[in-house]
Amino acid sequence: MPKFYTKVDQEKCIACGLCQIKAPQIYEYTEDGLAYNLIDQNTGQMPLPDALISEFKLAYTACPTNAILRKSEPFNASPSIITNN
Repeated sequence: MPKFYTKVDQEKCIACGLCQIKAPQIYEYTEDGLAYNLIDQNTGQMPLPDALISEFKLAYTACPTNAILRKSEPFNASPSIITNN
């Protein structure tokens, strides 16, 4: 099975809640209401476990702003990660 890496573009996130509804083991929200990837604190450095790929696909296709990003290799490290204060 191919590897999937994911993170949330928090500048596009509108905090609609669909990603957490569809994939609660992958996505959570900051105190500001922005989604992030729980698995690697939104860095996109760790591949999703195979058991969560179906959940991921549901969330990815449900996101109305395309804020959920995916790649087949790790994302470059980004200093602009928003986390809980």
